[in-house]
Amino acid sequence: MSLSDEQTDGGHGHGDHHLPATEDWPRGFGEASWWPFVTAIGAAGIYVGAALFVLSLGEEPLISTTIGAATTVGSVGLFLAGIYGWLYHAFVSDFWDRGTNHHSGRTLKFAMLLFLGSEVATFGAGFVYYFIVRGTDVWASTAIPEVFGSLVIVNTVILLISSGTLHLSHVALRKGNHERFLQWLAVTLLLGVIFIGGQVYEYYEFIIHKGFTITGGAYASAFYGLTGLHGLHVTLGAVLLGIVFVRGYYGQYSAERHTSVSTASMYWHFVDVVWVFLVVVLYIGANLV
Repeated sequence: MSLSDEQTDGGHGHGDHHLPATEDWPRGFGEASWWPFVTAIGAAGIYVGAALFVLSLGEEPLISTTIGAATTVGSVGLFLAGIYGWLYHAFVSDFWDRGTNHHSGRTLKFAMLLFLGSEVATFGAGFVYYFIVRGTDVWASTAIPEVFGSLVIVNTVILLISSGTLHLSHVALRKGNHERFLQWLAVTLLLGVIFIGGQVYEYYEFIIHKGFTITGGAYASAFYGLTGLHGLHVTLGAVLLGIVFVRGYYGQYSAERHTSVSTASMYWHFVDVVWVFLVVVLYIGANLV
């Protein structure tokens, strides 16, 4: 077929800036989407904002604290909006028009495993930094406050319970009990929000009342870097569970169609396991020789 034939038949000419047609995009994902690009910009902006915020601290700050904080907050908002738009475009918008095999459950679960592998590398880099610094002379001159207390224990219990309630929710869905599925999912989402609130309160206590800030030395930078990164992941997990809950409320899941519930569960269980490692390494193990 010539170019003129393609243009006559509704194809893409040189002056046509539409998204790629369905047949030009990987099978099963409809038209191309700009949402992943938006999400990537938001994610990159979070790191830039964090760097700017660090530069604004200290006795002779290079920039205003407001710039770093505003960049971080705006980037987080852009990142979460991108995630929502991405998921809505890929899974929700035309759910009822799709066949039962529109998305391969095995393929999407494998994709989630690959994503979690990148997350392991991200957190692993932070842990490597922590252990390398701990083995140097810098550690001897680093002030390490008492960070392990009742709030950490309560937060840990809450997050571990949320894994259990999410599992019960998934089991109920696979058994066809849609009402129980939503009930346990709502409990899970509530526990996740409580955990995030607990971590924010912990930061408030450390920074305002104890003067323990990210500029307090090697341990402080590792502590806030790793726990802050984890808090961001829990927040993202809560957004994912919120989307799953809304979809479930409108009946977009069944015992046969629940792949996104499975993938969201994989992500949530992952952040729970990472938190256990953080507690053992950063909270309990900080003062051990």
